[in-house]
This record gives sequence, C-alpha cells and structure tokens, in this order.
Amino acid sequence: MDKIQYELLPDGCGFCAKINGENIGEITFVKIGLDKLMIDHTFVESDYQKLPIALDLVHHVVDFAREQHRKVLNRCNTAQNIFIGHPEFDDVLLMNSH
Repeated sequence: MDKIQYELLPDGCGFCAKINGENIGEITFVKIGLDKLMIDHTFVESDYQKLPIALDLVHHVVDFAREQHRKVLNRCNTAQNIFIGHPEFDDVLLMNSH
C-alpha cells in the first residue's frame, strides 16, 4: 500500500489524509477564540476504515493544539471515542467535553 500523507487543510481548520493525491479521510475543527478549538467532523473512506487513519487525524489535531496552546472541545463521536481510548491526549482536552 502507498504511504498515507497528512496535510493541513487550506483554511487551517483541519487535516486530510491522502494516498496518491486522493483524499481518503478528513478531520475538521472550528477555532474558538485564541485558546480553543472544537472538533466537529471526522471521516474516513470505507475502504480505509480498518487502518488507524482516524487516530492519526486526531493525533495531528492534538499536535496542532499543543503547538498553538489550545484546548480541544469534542463534538464528533469518532474523535470522542479516540480521546476516551488515548489518555495521552488528555492534556489538550477541555474538561468535560466528552
């Protein structure tokens, strides 16, 4: 399988996962003020759902939040489930958002 590449979306409010230039997954968020962002959508094409693409997308958002000193609110069930299973992301999670 070809390597999956992750890119910041042009508007700076999410990341996409691509194989050979084809978009196979995406996570989007809304920036709230200077110190928060809210994940509102995560999607992975059905052919790729057995791969950890959603986890990798969430990880990119977590790294982004850390770099920008932001806390994360979760309004996406997929991302919420990933956060529950990965306590290493708790440092960016805004209390009581899942």
